[in-house]
Amino acid sequence: MATEATGGGLEFKPMEQFEVKALFGETVAWYTPTNVTLWLFLTALAAISLLVLGSRGRAIVPSRAQSVAELTYGLVHKMIEDIAGKEGLRYFPYILTLFLFVAFANLLGLVPMAFTVTSHIAVTGILAMAVFVGVTAIGFIKNGAHFLDLFWVRSAPLAVRPILAVIEVISYFVRPLSLSIRLAGNMIAGHAVIKVFAGFAAIAAVAPVAVVAVVGMYAFEVLVALVQAYVFTILTCVYLKDALHPSH
Repeated sequence: MATEATGGGLEFKPMEQFEVKALFGETVAWYTPTNVTLWLFLTALAAISLLVLGSRGRAIVPSRAQSVAELTYGLVHKMIEDIAGKEGLRYFPYILTLFLFVAFANLLGLVPMAFTVTSHIAVTGILAMAVFVGVTAIGFIKNGAHFLDLFWVRSAPLAVRPILAVIEVISYFVRPLSLSIRLAGNMIAGHAVIKVFAGFAAIAAVAPVAVVAVVGMYAFEVLVALVQAYVFTILTCVYLKDALHPSH
């Protein structure tokens, strides 16, 4: 929230919520369980629980958990089929897992006193690199050297093709960076704004406005959490399509 500054005003620390802290003790090393470890585990547990609870009953009249699970399944399945084609459906389990993980990580980060794991490049970077390495491997395994056709725009005039090839190569290798920064940046920005508005609630004169602003921003962040999971997944499908069908 906000604390009293030495000068008598309020001191905001919106970035304090993103600090990595040890669960036991004070020293953080690579093997130390931290708040990141805890919320990564809870995110994985939430994703697994939804699919387990959603597929356990298989009732004709679905429960809420089954409805959410079926809607999520259908959304991701249709997304892959529409973008990457039926050939891309063999990678459906991984892409569904990716969507659920990002969505739950974003949503759990909105729980009061929680930690948003997708606000850290260390997490989003690993997710993005896994997608990048995976689709690149698929491209070469399926197409061999013809995968390099992705960078050679045959529809362009011959004199322009080398320039476009350089641009295509650069844009290809920027993909993991853009994927990770987009997701982490949106999570950091939204949570920081909520924290600042919440700090203003300590001032009696603007407290009602601050509370309304926090509620509005919170509702907006719920939407952003789901949209960012959708964007991350749909870009993964686009990259998969390029790997399966590299020709321009």
